[in-house]
Amino acid sequence: MTKLSSKSGSEPAPLAITVGEPAGIGPDLVLQLAMETRTQPWIGIGDAQMLAERARRLGLSVRLDVSSGPVSTASASTEAGVLSVIHVPLAVPVQPGRLEPANALAILQSLDVAIEGCLSGRFGGMVTAPLQKSVINDAGIPFSGHTEYLQGKCGVPDVVMLLVAGTLRVALATTHLPLREVADAIKPALLTRRIRILWESLKGQFGIKNPRILVAGLNPHAGEGGHLGREEIEVITPVVNRLRAEGMDLKGPLPADTLFVPRFLDQCDAVMAMYHDQGLPVLKHAGFGEAVNVTLGLPFVRTSVDHGTALDLAALGTADPGSLVAAIDLATVLSRWQHAR
Repeated sequence: MTKLSSKSGSEPAPLAITVGEPAGIGPDLVLQLAMETRTQPWIGIGDAQMLAERARRLGLSVRLDVSSGPVSTASASTEAGVLSVIHVPLAVPVQPGRLEPANALAILQSLDVAIEGCLSGRFGGMVTAPLQKSVINDAGIPFSGHTEYLQGKCGVPDVVMLLVAGTLRVALATTHLPLREVADAIKPALLTRRIRILWESLKGQFGIKNPRILVAGLNPHAGEGGHLGREEIEVITPVVNRLRAEGMDLKGPLPADTLFVPRFLDQCDAVMAMYHDQGLPVLKHAGFGEAVNVTLGLPFVRTSVDHGTALDLAALGTADPGSLVAAIDLATVLSRWQHAR
């Protein structure tokens, strides 16, 4: 797969980093990274008092540079041991590892601050630490994930979840659906939209001139000529053929159990998998702890970690920041590329 490189000499606005579920490891990871000198300025968004208490528990000497409103590029510190923070207060104090539905609204408000800053150009992109979907739903707020929330807030017609591990890129035609609903969800219009978003994003966001995409089948053996399912014949193949006629370099539908091998992957820039657990186990096996979640189709760059809140590790200082580092690095490259276009 094509390796992405950034254009030099262009500096976008700082990144926004939301700290995620306050009872999880998101605050820990942000604080750990603040202990190091950064080449790309970024600003944490969350409750400053919670961050100060978490730093105390972790034994980290981090000075918080706190603002309750927009922060300028000049004030986004890159100094080791200093963390610029936009303060979004929680409703109740946090106990590490203990979920609290009363804080759900504040968690979403931190996302809203980042979204508004990205849309206004104050931020060059956003990076999100993990959320706990269940606690937001327990608070009575319907929430299926960052991806869908960002789509709704930005008012875009559709988005695509892309996972990146090194040069391996896997996009999803469907995301957080029960398995029995996946086949019904894969309609020609949806698949067409999402392959288009992937193709256009590989060109416009990743700077790949002529993207090459492998499209997975839905069924075992890509349907075995209709003997193991007809979705490939009735939906996937017609969509691929139409888009290929428009000039897209697409191959498929291919059996998912054989397309993730070097002879195929070496000849493509991304894979379009049909559902969450078809593509992501392979990608996470290849790069768990260093993989990055990217939301395609938004008017700004958004990346995230590839793991959950790890409530059992909160405030212990043992959480691995590798995926957050990778998410920041990729957001930096993508935001610089877009800024230079």
